[in-house]
Amino acid sequence: MHSHVRDWLPRSPWATWQTRLLFLSALFICLLIGSNEAFAHAVTAGDKGYIQEISGVNLLPFMYLGAKHMMTGYDHILFLFGVIFFLYRIQHIGIYVSLFALGHSTTMILGVYFNAGINSYLIDAIIGLSVVYKALDNLGAFQRWLGFQPNTKVATLVFGLFHGFGLATKIIEYEISPDGLVPNLLAFNVGVEIGQLLALTVILIGMSYWRRTPSFGRNAYTANVAMMSAGFILVGMQLTGYFVS
Repeated sequence: MHSHVRDWLPRSPWATWQTRLLFLSALFICLLIGSNEAFAHAVTAGDKGYIQEISGVNLLPFMYLGAKHMMTGYDHILFLFGVIFFLYRIQHIGIYVSLFALGHSTTMILGVYFNAGINSYLIDAIIGLSVVYKALDNLGAFQRWLGFQPNTKVATLVFGLFHGFGLATKIIEYEISPDGLVPNLLAFNVGVEIGQLLALTVILIGMSYWRRTPSFGRNAYTANVAMMSAGFILVGMQLTGYFVS
């Protein structure tokens, strides 16, 4: 089910100038995105003010916020991109995406309901580590370093739980009214899943075209190294915020 990037690449992935250029371009984009924390899980002043003013059951607004939250959460999207990178069959993609959804839905709903948020900098640093983990997994690093392959399904579920705590922490910042909390949370979660499906659709369309070209085999290594670099940038950015805040 899961093929690693080393099966696709020559011994020297830096052999061509095109590969080096692609890596540098991808790393520059990662740095540009990572330089602005506000792009991740945008809790805009307008959204927060609106949520604080309303009470009762408001399903559509919370569905919209959930979808927006996922679509602007590039750390979630990066992890999802890594998860499906070497998955070709729809049933396999469905299994892994469902495990991820189960994980983040569980901790998101329970975390908000019990007001059990985690420091946003620390949980986002862990989410950044999940991106690093998935990139290393795709590169076959754990088999080389540890001599065995960690269970990818369990890892996807566990990191989904952490991603859910990240969602819960952001939702708690909205200071949602307890009136209608459960229906609104469920609506938010539906919106998150809609946003995830939209993001997944875009990724799959792009991947389906890329996999048909010779450049996929040549540049898959570079793509995962760039993803790993983005994960480290996210970790560093969040840890810096934690220690200076």
